[in-house]
Amino acid sequence: MNKILLALLLGIISFKSFGQPSNLSPEKLKKLYPEQTNVSPYHNSWTQKHFPKRIKEFMEQPLEFGEIVFIGNSITEAGGDWSSKFGINHIRNRGIAGDLSDGALRRLDEITYFRPKAVFILIGINDLFNIHQLEDNPALKYTNTVPSPAFVAKNILKITKQIHRKSPLTKIFVRTLLPTRRAFLKQDILILNGHIKQNATKGFYQLLDLYSVFLDSNGELDKEFTKDGVHLNDKGYQKWVAFEKPLLEQL
Repeated sequence: MNKILLALLLGIISFKSFGQPSNLSPEKLKKLYPEQTNVSPYHNSWTQKHFPKRIKEFMEQPLEFGEIVFIGNSITEAGGDWSSKFGINHIRNRGIAGDLSDGALRRLDEITYFRPKAVFILIGINDLFNIHQLEDNPALKYTNTVPSPAFVAKNILKITKQIHRKSPLTKIFVRTLLPTRRAFLKQDILILNGHIKQNATKGFYQLLDLYSVFLDSNGELDKEFTKDGVHLNDKGYQKWVAFEKPLLEQL
């Protein structure tokens, strides 16, 4: 009964404050974001510099209550103004290029404080790049190695559990990783997506299978929709929007 009353109370608060900024003082608002030095031990040398820059941008333009939040890496960040893409107000971009599942875990306080209507998560490809490290870009430096695709899946599940615990009325959607044209990533993507699908049965999130949407007949990311075999081009983002817009319009 107490849980039901709490959920009703949170629902009333979320409804009344939808689209409204926080009344927190600047000092308290700042505490919702990770420290500039609090980056993931799995970030590469480039991401260690980009992550705090992006966090600073988030601090300067904080979320508002009851919005839709996209959490992810460069594929999400490069989407830019998602509200314009979907033609739906209050979609906020919380993508950080180079970020991993561990990094996303470290920046959830802002999201749970503002109790989003929904969150959409696409994270994990950089974790897999980390596992293979120098096979793709020898110039990037890594300090630590991500243990396995199973470790990444556990982090994604932790992200959804934390959001659910602190913002129980938020609808949570986890997207499967996109396919790729990089041969050394293909098997790990299949393994990670398998874990994501299996963990969806635990009830913390709804699965969105982006992988199948972008898969060609050869088991790769359809070259029509990518600029480099990993990231999407404009046509790729248009296809993404066409796939998810009916769902977002129902929220």
